[in-house]
Amino acid sequence: MVTMPMPLPDSRTEPDGSAVIRVLSYNVRSLRDDTEALARVIRACAPDLVCVQEAPRFFRWRKAAARLAAMTDLVILSGGATAAGPLLLCSLRATVERTEDVLLPLTPGLHRRGLATAVVRIAGARLGVVSCHLSLQREERQAQAGMLLERIDAMDVPHAVVAGDLNDVPEGGAFRRLAGRLQDCRAVRPWGGELTFPPDAPRKRIDAVFATDGIEVLGCGVPADLPGLTGADLRAATDHLPVLAALRVPAGG
Repeated sequence: MVTMPMPLPDSRTEPDGSAVIRVLSYNVRSLRDDTEALARVIRACAPDLVCVQEAPRFFRWRKAAARLAAMTDLVILSGGATAAGPLLLCSLRATVERTEDVLLPLTPGLHRRGLATAVVRIAGARLGVVSCHLSLQREERQAQAGMLLERIDAMDVPHAVVAGDLNDVPEGGAFRRLAGRLQDCRAVRPWGGELTFPPDAPRKRIDAVFATDGIEVLGCGVPADLPGLTGADLRAATDHLPVLAALRVPAGG
């Protein structure tokens, strides 16, 4: 289902110091696909914060992450191989307070998972941001959702945004656990497309942006009608569709 009642708000600073920001979540499959198309998609979304999943993790991974940042006019905030794949990028609008890469407990025989986290200030707003990529295995995934919520609490911030590839649908236990504590931005204010995987004929919504209660959701979904964005690029860029959210974060903190 595609819902586009109005254009997604652009980033801006409100007179009271609150920040309207764009947050993008995107699984980039280790940059194994068309990186030029990927960069065009990201630039068209004009994000302030990008929560990347499956960033390069092996040989010369830092160089690959730096190239993606340069191609999209963004800078590296945290993550990459040191977070087992999640990566945070940001625009120069963000001032970094602190960052931390978190490795989650390893289950023998399964992939290591982690979180890329940061606390930033944008205009008069202070917020935490987390990029995550949860397990393919149901029990581990549900446990990781709980650890993610604990991490948000430990960040000690007035507001937070979490985005990532959950490997779970809205009816699933991990997704529901997160949505029980956080706003599922797509459910709160639908905009754009709903389903995120696979890109050619999407059947599932397994990628999402969440926000704490004090944040106002202005729109969230898979972008489809933005200047410079084409369906061909969305299909060629990687094996997931991105999720873009516009949020108003109150000043203070």
